[in-house]
Amino acid sequence: MIGRALLVWVALLAIAFANGALREFVIVPRIGDLAGHAVSSVTLSVGILLLSWFTIAWIHPASAREAWVVASVWVALTLAFEFLAGHYVFGHAWSRLLADYNVFRGRIWVLVLITTAVAPVLTASARGLFAPRG
Repeated sequence: MIGRALLVWVALLAIAFANGALREFVIVPRIGDLAGHAVSSVTLSVGILLLSWFTIAWIHPASAREAWVVASVWVALTLAFEFLAGHYVFGHAWSRLLADYNVFRGRIWVLVLITTAVAPVLTASARGLFAPRG
């Protein structure tokens, strides 16, 4: 199950890169930086939910607990990639990376993390993957 969850996370990463490119080259030039980041956060959240919906049966968590494990792995990998690759590979300052978490300044990136954290559980439950308790 974890191996499949890791493969799906790599697909999530690809969706995030495509979403970021769309944001930088299409959305931000048309509506501005702050609104562009907000729209991008929402579209990426939708992408995460859709990918989770289409792959959760393949990942096959047998219980809500296992779905939470998948969610935890996805969130941990997302945060590690965002901060470690963001800083050490892409050269972004720590302050720039943290700025996306400032909801008081209109940044709603945290929505993406919340979506990532609940998507496996919501989609597995909605698709009826958990055996009923008896």
